[in-house]
Amino acid sequence: MSAHPTARTALPPAVKDTIRSVSHVFGQATSGIRSLPTFLIVGAQRCGTTSLFRALTQHPQVMGPVLRKGVHYFDTQYARGLDFYRGHFPPRLFTRPCRGRPRVEVGESSPYYLFHPLAAERLARDLPGVKVIVMLRDPVERAYSAHSHELARGFETEPFERALELEEERLRGEEDRLRRDPTAYSHSHQHHAYLARGRYAEQLRRLEKAVGRDRMHVIDSEAFFTAPAATFAAVEHFLGIGHHDRVRFGRHNARSRSAMPEDLRARLADHFAEADRELADWWGRTPAWRA
Repeated sequence: MSAHPTARTALPPAVKDTIRSVSHVFGQATSGIRSLPTFLIVGAQRCGTTSLFRALTQHPQVMGPVLRKGVHYFDTQYARGLDFYRGHFPPRLFTRPCRGRPRVEVGESSPYYLFHPLAAERLARDLPGVKVIVMLRDPVERAYSAHSHELARGFETEPFERALELEEERLRGEEDRLRRDPTAYSHSHQHHAYLARGRYAEQLRRLEKAVGRDRMHVIDSEAFFTAPAATFAAVEHFLGIGHHDRVRFGRHNARSRSAMPEDLRARLADHFAEADRELADWWGRTPAWRA
């Protein structure tokens, strides 16, 4: 007998959109009694952020937003205001300590936060004391995975090598435009930055300037997928929550794709060599993909 379909797969898109709309209206109307996040997973895109977030939300001391893992408030939705953001999260009644129940940490995962030029300063200003988790993987693999992801979602139409050739032109002036106009949106900056998103050190330095190194926890994605329990325990320690040993780990949002040509892989590894050295200097360790 086949399993019953989940709500995620069974509901038509129009119904899901209606549910989200009603939830957002109700959430915003009750924002005064709701929690704000105490932690964020900010990226990088295609580095295992969904898998980590789904593991975290199995923990009894963690709660996420209603209906989705990421709100994208600090990148693309900031003009909607803090009440809009707060409306996505559970009431404080369910998150504050009560009668021996420990405090519940509230978080979300929006992987564009790491790359968006204004997100770090916004989240630092609106969420004082927030803890930030970053996941990193081989930028060559990340770029290839991101392209497959954007292609499947209809946000990309070009083959991988052509998309890389077009990236500089597509992104020219976009970061400056986002900085000049806080209400601006750039499709290419969010969806076509295959190489730029892999220059991790510059993004980490920007985040560090905003929140401080002590509130950042950087994870090697390979370590999470090869030794998830140990990596997860370190996240628990960082968040200040107790150990929970009944978490089921899995890969989410993985997409099958053809193998990358070896000559292209080698060229991209050379392209990222200096960026990886900068990352090693910042991190104080050699990334696993360069070890």
